[in-house]
Amino acid sequence: RWLGSLHATELDSATLINNAGVIPAISPLGGIAASDLANALRVGLESPMALTSAFLRVTGRWAQQGWSGPRKVLNISSGLGRRAMASQAGYCAAKAGMDHFTRCLALEEALKPDGARVCSLAPGVIDTDMQVQLRGAASTAFPDVGNFIGLKDKGLLSSPDGAAAQVLGYLDRADFGAN
Repeated sequence: RWLGSLHATELDSATLINNAGVIPAISPLGGIAASDLANALRVGLESPMALTSAFLRVTGRWAQQGWSGPRKVLNISSGLGRRAMASQAGYCAAKAGMDHFTRCLALEEALKPDGARVCSLAPGVIDTDMQVQLRGAASTAFPDVGNFIGLKDKGLLSSPDGAAAQVLGYLDRADFGAN
């Protein structure tokens, strides 16, 4: 409703950034409550799909009414959407699903003369609260805890501000959504 209440003629462009994710308990799958898995998938995959659908529906009407601003959807993914990791099935599945949903969406939008440009971007390892959770996990539950501790100790984590600047720079690239 909020997006539909805007006057498209006053906007130069419309961009949706989906940047949400949660990790359920850091545990092998059998140790995670079904409600925690459902929440991870709801936040990391279902919500971005629903928000993207609403965004495309409203901004698509604008385009059909002659608005010519670019429409972009940027889904923030993760290396864990592209690389499996023990004790992270819920988060990895949500991000992998987001990557594949984005590829499907890109095919759909490419068929439209005024289609949105879409991309799923894994911005690297960022020093967030999620990193704190992963570094604090028991090695018996999370075999890769040492790798995450090492990234922090070696100063290999991006700052949230630095990562945000890179993401915004990527949005401005002429080839955004081309791959």
